[in-house]
Amino acid sequence: MAPKSLIAVLAAAGLMLAPLPLAAAEKLKVIASFSIIGDMARRVGGERIDLRVLVGPNGDAHVYEPRPSDAMAMAAADVVLVNGLKLEGFLGRLIKASGAEAPVIELTRNASIIRDPEGGHYHHYEGRSVFHEAPFDPHAWQSLANAQVYVANIADAFCEADAAGCETYKSNAAAYREELAALDGDIRQAMAAIPEERRLAVVAHNAFRYFERDYGVRFLAPTGVSTDSEASAADVAGVLRDMREKRAVAVFTENIADSRLVARIAADAGLTLAGTLYSDALSGPDGPAPSYIDMMRHNLRTITRALAPD
Repeated sequence: MAPKSLIAVLAAAGLMLAPLPLAAAEKLKVIASFSIIGDMARRVGGERIDLRVLVGPNGDAHVYEPRPSDAMAMAAADVVLVNGLKLEGFLGRLIKASGAEAPVIELTRNASIIRDPEGGHYHHYEGRSVFHEAPFDPHAWQSLANAQVYVANIADAFCEADAAGCETYKSNAAAYREELAALDGDIRQAMAAIPEERRLAVVAHNAFRYFERDYGVRFLAPTGVSTDSEASAADVAGVLRDMREKRAVAVFTENIADSRLVARIAADAGLTLAGTLYSDALSGPDGPAPSYIDMMRHNLRTITRALAPD
């Protein structure tokens, strides 16, 4: 073989053996505990990640039961993204069953967290009440400022696992955080236009205290009043009394919660249900809240429409 031909062959072989870019090679394997975190991960990771979401649309991470396929995915993961603050009660069992060694990143790290004064709350789910024990309120994503912290933590985790893609992750995160900051401003402006005496509503469970803290709305929740599947007449009377004294003007159902209790309370208060809020999970792709930003905008529209003066 002529020297030039040999050089050409060796050069071609060198190209074949050179490291492939991540887009053409195996992607970063990412596990997200539930749909809201999954959407954030997708925005930051883009095409560089292979994403699996454990608790899908309209699912409740508080009561989720892992499947064998979840354990298999966990065992192969490079990064596991979770909320933390004891939201995902199933997580410890799943990690132990899978033998997973991937870093588990709690996205609430460095977020502004509310201490839960009662140490927990109830979820009414499929005819039963499930107590969620936690010293802190885990629903931190209901604050857009906290959501920006989640996104920064995701970018840091991806950079640690895939240094070659760090510039992409940081750029995606920066653009996403700008959108979140703009939405935060929109919510503040919209809520400021609602008279203070009308900023009170009832929701199915205490998932909106961060929204309440940041945006000046108050929510009553008929959770924790009973460990039974349905509250007693005395429990409902107590909730109704609080509604009358504090002049609640709207009652909302939630996509992850049993609506029967709040429907009963609304009827007894002479109110009609004012719509569905998305608290702990996104909707499916054809629903009104297929992404985190869509979810927050849907909730804003639903709340302001119900609370605005006639």
